[in-house]
Amino acid sequence: MERAVKQESELQILRSAIAACRLCRDAPARGEADRLPHEPRPVATLSSTARILIAGQAPGLRVHESGLPFNDASGDRLRQWLAVDRESFYNPDHFAIMGMGFCFPGYDKAGSDLPPRKECAPLWRQRAMDAMPQIELILTIGQYAQAWHLGTERMGSMTETVAQWRRYLLNNRSPSVLPLPHPSWRNSGWLKRNPWFETELLPVLQQRVKSLLP
Repeated sequence: MERAVKQESELQILRSAIAACRLCRDAPARGEADRLPHEPRPVATLSSTARILIAGQAPGLRVHESGLPFNDASGDRLRQWLAVDRESFYNPDHFAIMGMGFCFPGYDKAGSDLPPRKECAPLWRQRAMDAMPQIELILTIGQYAQAWHLGTERMGSMTETVAQWRRYLLNNRSPSVLPLPHPSWRNSGWLKRNPWFETELLPVLQQRVKSLLP
């Protein structure tokens, strides 16, 4: 009991520090020209009890506005993949949710989301992972999360990495890592070209998620 209370206390301190972070606005890694152009709003769900971590990319505009991770069409698809409803998804006893960047990075000239900010992961990610030792399964969504959590084990592309999902999930690492594509509706074509994702990977994902929920 004392250990659980201590962990939750440490997590609360970390949550408060993350919420107050303005590094990408006040001291951008790439210099003043790369300053975040809007007020940061870090979005992350850290948990002392969840056994599953959803490791995403960075919040989009809708998530930035609401403060809820995956509160968009991508989240709807992700919840379908996991076979969970919104109540379970947003229950911190069930899932921790932490992007590689905690703040909406803005748009590029083509109107697409920019990559996660360079300042965020070096400052916060290992500290957050160390604070959640109970995590047993990490769902790495997209290339940025896969690069950080898999390191040199990652394949040359996101597709190749996800295609090797058994290699990562079943290699006795702790916590287990299961790579996923981003659930954006822009990836509908990818899903059609890779039917094995729905027929082979998703049933295993759903079974593993079910086994780890309270």
